[in-house]
Amino acid sequence: MIQLFHVTKSFEGATALSDITLKIAKGEFLFITGPSGAGKSTLLRIMFGSESPTGGQIIIDGRNYVKIPRNEIAQLRRRIGFVFQDFKLLPNRTVFDNVALSLKVMGVNPREIKNRVNRMLSYVKLQHRANFKPITLSGGEQQRVAIARALVKEPAIILADEPTGNLDPALSLETLELFREVNGRGTTVVVATHDKGLIERYSRRTIHIEGGRLIE
Repeated sequence: MIQLFHVTKSFEGATALSDITLKIAKGEFLFITGPSGAGKSTLLRIMFGSESPTGGQIIIDGRNYVKIPRNEIAQLRRRIGFVFQDFKLLPNRTVFDNVALSLKVMGVNPREIKNRVNRMLSYVKLQHRANFKPITLSGGEQQRVAIARALVKEPAIILADEPTGNLDPALSLETLELFREVNGRGTTVVVATHDKGLIERYSRRTIHIEGGRLIE
C-alpha cells in the first residue's frame, strides 16, 4: 500500500528526513513515534503528497509520487484522509460544511453529499452539532469533526499527525477507538504520536524516528 525507498527531505540545507525506507501493508495500523522535531510530520506530509521528497522514491497504491505530474497527485490524495493535530477547521463554516468540503471539491452531487455527511456525523456521534460553528465545540468534538472530514471521502488510507496531542487521556482513547474501528473495516491507518501509553495499549507495529532517521 505504502512504500518508501531511501527517502530524504531537506529544507534550506537542514535535513528533516534521511534515508527512510519503510513498507506499510494494506489494512495495517502503524504508529510512528519519536520526539518533537524528529521528522514525523514531514514523513506524513510526504506520504500525503503535500511535500515532495528531496530524494528517494515513494509508491502509494502502485503509483510513484516522484514520477507522476504534480497535477495528478491531487487525484491520488482523494484516496487519503489527513487528520491534523490542530484540527484546521474553517471557523466561519458549520460542522456540516466543514465535513462536506472535500466532497464538494470532488464534485459529488448535493444529495449524495448530504447523505454521506449526515451518515458520517452520526458515526462520530455529532449529528446534533451539524449546524454549529467549530468554536462552540469542545476540543474532543472538534477532533471528531476533523476525523469525520477525513473519513467522509471514504479513503483507503488515513494519516493522523499527533491527533491526541491537544486532548485529555479519556478523549485520546476515544479518538484512537475511532481509528481502530476504521482500521477494522480495512482502511490503512498511520498515526504519528509521542504518547507511549496509547502505543502500549494498542500493541500495533511501531517505528521510531529520531533526527530524521528511522531508529527502530
